[in-house]
Amino acid sequence: MVNHSEDLPVDSIVVGDSLTVLQRIPDRSVNLVLTSPPYYQQRDYGVDGAIGNEDSLDEYVERLLSVFAECVRILTEDGHIVFNLGDKYMDGSLLLVPWRFATAVLKSQPVRLINTITWVKMNPTPRQFRRRLVSATEPFFDFVKSDEYYYNLDAYMALHGLLRKRAKNGGRLGTRYLSLIERSDLSEEQKAQARRELEQVIDEVRRGEIAGFRMKIRGIHAPAFGGQSGGRAIQMERKGFTIIRIRGEHIKRDVIECPVETIKGVGHPAIFPEFVVAQLILLLSPPDGVVLDPFVGSGTTTAVARKLGRHYIGIDINPTYVEYSRQRTEDVETLLDYVL
Repeated sequence: MVNHSEDLPVDSIVVGDSLTVLQRIPDRSVNLVLTSPPYYQQRDYGVDGAIGNEDSLDEYVERLLSVFAECVRILTEDGHIVFNLGDKYMDGSLLLVPWRFATAVLKSQPVRLINTITWVKMNPTPRQFRRRLVSATEPFFDFVKSDEYYYNLDAYMALHGLLRKRAKNGGRLGTRYLSLIERSDLSEEQKAQARRELEQVIDEVRRGEIAGFRMKIRGIHAPAFGGQSGGRAIQMERKGFTIIRIRGEHIKRDVIECPVETIKGVGHPAIFPEFVVAQLILLLSPPDGVVLDPFVGSGTTTAVARKLGRHYIGIDINPTYVEYSRQRTEDVETLLDYVL
């Protein structure tokens, strides 16, 4: 059992400059650092001198590197450091802020980057750009100190399994395909057969016999490949549709899809989505581990850590954010939807 500093006990959220407060934490005492520092020249976080308002990108990266170095020191040998950063446009060009930071880390710190996990925002801020696309992704860089890092794929996939189960029981499975069948140019007899086979495969999913399915309908979807009798192309030609059954677990991808979150009454301008945080905590930290967020902001990391039975430490330079984070974290139920 790790002996933690009496000055900064676990299960606490404190006000202060991250670099200074991190120096009060003992070596190799934190299992997961999970954070989203203030983005470069993006928002006003309410405190003069806070990271994010530097005059140059180089200065911003250097200040983050100082914090990162302390995170490396306090990390267990099997731990992870996950930093989420957003990019910045200047003079019409992206600065590649996240990748400049990640490259600087790899050059200066004894860590390796094992994944860049992409958060796909399902509801990005609507913009009416005429000459570029709306930004809808952000990277989460997963750094480790050694080859012996903790990794619980079973817990990570169990959350996906729960979500699939909820989708199966939600009454909407196959609804889109039913609509496409009606819109297709299939004969009435073919539509009736398509509806029957669709209901059959939906039942197979709900009984857990297959992981999922895809349906291709003639005139709606691109032609299927396969030239043998009974193959998908032949089925499309003869029946007007084909159903592809998906067996086994979903692929363990480096992509997390979820909406941007807002919480009523919270003044923080950038709130971590609970779903993203929960997945990373389940994947990267042991059940009794310590999760630290040196830029705790609205308290999502500490709240979800407590919900999932982990110890937590939060730090923020803004006392208003710290007070809210403490209250939010204390108020959570320790048994939540993510625990299976």
